[in-house]
Amino acid sequence: MIRTYLDTVLELPWKKMSRDKNDIKNAELILNTDHYGLEKVKERILEYLAVRTLTQKSLGPILCLVGPPGTGKTSIARSVARALNKSYVRISLGGVRDEAEIRGHRKTYVGAMPGRIVDGLRQAGVSNPLMLLDEIDKVSSDYKGDTSSALLEALDGEQNVKFRDHYVEIPIDLSQVLFIATANTTQTIPGPLLDCMEIIEVNSYTENEKFHIARDYLVGKQLERNGLTAEQLKLTDHALEKIIHNYTREAGVRNLERRIGDICRKAAREFLENGKKTIRVTESNLGKYLGQEKVTFEDANEADEIGIVRGLAWTSVGGDTLQIEVNVMPGKGNLQMTGQMGDVMKESAQTALSYVRSICPDYQVADDYFETHDIHLHIPEGAVPKDGPSAGITMATAMLSAVTGTPVSARVAMTGEITLRGRVLPIGGLKEKILAARTAHIEKVLVPDKNRPDIAQLSKEITKGLTICFVKSMPEVLKEAFTGDDH
Repeated sequence: MIRTYLDTVLELPWKKMSRDKNDIKNAELILNTDHYGLEKVKERILEYLAVRTLTQKSLGPILCLVGPPGTGKTSIARSVARALNKSYVRISLGGVRDEAEIRGHRKTYVGAMPGRIVDGLRQAGVSNPLMLLDEIDKVSSDYKGDTSSALLEALDGEQNVKFRDHYVEIPIDLSQVLFIATANTTQTIPGPLLDCMEIIEVNSYTENEKFHIARDYLVGKQLERNGLTAEQLKLTDHALEKIIHNYTREAGVRNLERRIGDICRKAAREFLENGKKTIRVTESNLGKYLGQEKVTFEDANEADEIGIVRGLAWTSVGGDTLQIEVNVMPGKGNLQMTGQMGDVMKESAQTALSYVRSICPDYQVADDYFETHDIHLHIPEGAVPKDGPSAGITMATAMLSAVTGTPVSARVAMTGEITLRGRVLPIGGLKEKILAARTAHIEKVLVPDKNRPDIAQLSKEITKGLTICFVKSMPEVLKEAFTGDDH
């Protein structure tokens, strides 16, 4: 036991440091070569590098890349390590629930080992590597201790100068380590841990970005993996666009890469069976390699209808459009809600109904209308759970449309939360929602006025062809949504 302990301590890089490359131009070139898009992420990393070059110190802010699966968070960290010429160590934290995995076991136990972080330093062989903490949002706790609190000691700049591992029991300086964390969501990360990290959003890719990633990176990678050359298998641009639009539905590019891999495997078999020299995959013969189209997108309705309004939703695989339908029938004033709605959404629906009832006198609706009629609100695709605070104005518009018999424009989609007095509150996930509206061929999108800064950050490619109307209150929403409404 003593010999193992001494071996571990002597293997640790106490004063051994690697020389970092401080060439910003070179770092920018590497990041641009390895990744298409992700401008904000690259900009932040280059800023960090510039500050470090000027101060000659490793200030060690912990960058945390947050985004859906398959958006390239882990590979960004690998590129940063290559750009800085640092040793790269990946520590996967998914499902780690024992504090000893981070801080190590006390060496009195049989089979005691140092924690993951000290083990990472031993692997790297230098005391200033780039350490990737993968899936930091998946860390859990049990009766053995709080894992995220143990991580806090390693990541907090004030504490990690003398990080104590239970096994090594000698203070270890982690201030020279560049930590980069990745997560799918910040919701499950405890507050204190979130506070010592700088969050960088890695959003969903647009179809155009996916096309460039597929053409410039994924096709070549899959051809090589399946033993083919670019001369043997040619994928046309239109075929790639169709794969993205009709065969995958995701925020990242993982499934897209799998579909390209499917084509490569089928082509490899064809080469050997039929002795073909070249195969050209086009839009017309794509079905032969990938089968029936897997994804269909709901288009904007043809005609303006009463009680049907198009809402915009954020999902983990990008944005989507939701039809919200309202029917009114004789009854006793009940509100029925179907479509597997969550608690937040149900409260939004109640608020929307109260607002509609308060303004109905302006629309010449009888005073006893709500005592003699039932309202049924339904969101199609009942098997899919729906929740979130961004469908308030959509539900209010659908209810008022059904009650007054006013048609709602089929070319309008909207997102925003409503208050009891009809104010429109800001929402999140705008990039994905705007992309969903474009895919569904919507012409006009109503967005809360307080979300102006979010829209200003979107590229022209995303908003092209859309009329975006900023709304502060429900009267503005109704004016834009109702056809021929003079109110």
